Amino acid sequence: MKNSIKVWRAKKDITQEELAKKVGVTRQTINAIERGKYDPSLELAFGLARFFDCMIEDIFSYEK
Repeated sequence: MKNSIKVWRAKKDITQEELAKKVGVTRQTINAIERGKYDPSLELAFGLARFFDCMIEDIFSYEK
């Protein structure tokens, strides 16, 4: 699954660590999601969308 978390983080000027604390995960989890090594749970995807005040589809896109 592709994502644009790094872009959204840059818009808010926050680090992986800061984002991780806001959504209740580790920095390593955010890093793995950004690199496409880990797909977040639906709960975490909603949490990220809430934090960035956008829709899940604005952050994540499914790729076959």
